[in-house]
Parts: sequence; C-alpha cells; structure tokens
Amino acid sequence: MELIRGTLDLLILRTLSWGPMHGYAISRWIRERSGDVLELTQGALYPALRRLEAGGHLASAWEVSDTGRDTKVYSLTPGGRAHLRRLQSEWSRYVDLMERVPLAPEGVR
Repeated sequence: MELIRGTLDLLILRTLSWGPMHGYAISRWIRERSGDVLELTQGALYPALRRLEAGGHLASAWEVSDTGRDTKVYSLTPGGRAHLRRLQSEWSRYVDLMERVPLAPEGVR
C-alpha cells in the first residue's frame, strides 16, 4: 500500500512518541502495527528522518546496539512533539472531511 503524501512524517513521529528508536526499529514497528501492510523502504525512511532532524523535530545520538554495532537512535524533540500534535490535528480534520463526503450507493451513476 502506498502512503498518502505527507503521512510519512506523521507515522515516524507517532512511532517515536513511544520512545527512541533506530531506523530499522522504526520501520519494523510501523510494519508490525500496520499488520504488514505498510513497508517503509530505506529510500523513503532515511531521507524523512534526516529532513525531520534538520527541521528540529528529531534529535539523534549514536549508540552501541545489542549486537555491538554503532547505530543512530532518533528521538522526538519538544518541537517534534508540537509538530506531531499539529500533523495529527490536520490528519484528523482530513479524515473527518473525507467521512462527510458520502459515497453514492451501488447502481447510482
């Protein structure tokens, strides 16, 4: 399933609202919570993480993983939490709007 434009940032920020994670954990968390419907590619995830970090919405730090490898861990900044609230509000308004526009019954042209 393809993401609706603009929802990737919201998904990443919502995921990180649960706590700091490295990129692969973010991707796995979203895939698992979506019932294996949403699969983020590295080509989509990492540019979005860099963009969110450059915008001040995420902070990152290098840590040693359980496997002994260096891994970059991302966390929400206070500005990122505020941005998440704004994006969530916009998304809720969008969903509400879509539900207000009814579908025609079957057979109606």
